Amino acid sequence: MLEEKKLLWIIPAYNEAKSLDAVVEDILSVDPKAEYIIVSDGSTDGTVELCQKKGYSYLALPENLGLTACFQTGMRYADQRGFAFALQFDGDGQHRAEDVEALLEEAENGVDIVCGSRFLEKKKGGSLRDFGSALISLAILLRTGTKLTDPTCGLRIYGREAILRFSRERNFSPEPDTLAHLLLAGMTVSEVPVKIRERREGESYLKPWNAAKYMTRVLLSILFFGNTKI
Repeated sequence: MLEEKKLLWIIPAYNEAKSLDAVVEDILSVDPKAEYIIVSDGSTDGTVELCQKKGYSYLALPENLGLTACFQTGMRYADQRGFAFALQFDGDGQHRAEDVEALLEEAENGVDIVCGSRFLEKKKGGSLRDFGSALISLAILLRTGTKLTDPTCGLRIYGREAILRFSRERNFSPEPDTLAHLLLAGMTVSEVPVKIRERREGESYLKPWNAAKYMTRVLLSILFFGNTKI
């Protein structure tokens, strides 16, 4: 079914050379004709060389610019080529290609942004990460009236209007506070259940020592800086 859809898989990659083979194989096992773009964010581990060797579709940023710039590069690519839907799909192997069809079906029903959720069918655990996710969920509920069970999950599909906004407006990061601001602006956001694998290789964008700073920024942005003119 997926090969019939106008869908671009955007794969942000920061030093993911050890994972990308498995990621691309997973995508092609579900959709042999999948259109995807790996966006190397200044990787120094041979990510670009791997893409060249294997013939993977890729873009290479000249230096590490961060997830926002990396993702927006992929969204501009989707915008310029007229894709109806863009999928955010991690390059570390945590996301499963088999979950994408359910997200796409929901998006085709007219939802602007469809997020994967680990917690629609199970409760959150007691880890610090799950606690942080619960706080962000509460903040989004208080600010927008919309309940999102897993706002930090990076597996998402964006419709055409969302593609335009992310590709053409500055500082639109693929983060929970942007979801909250877009909800306030009238966009629709929903969730479908997914399963997430454990990271095996590569480097996370969110370093452990930056977690507290990240949480503080996101919560403040959701609760105090959102507006309906975004």
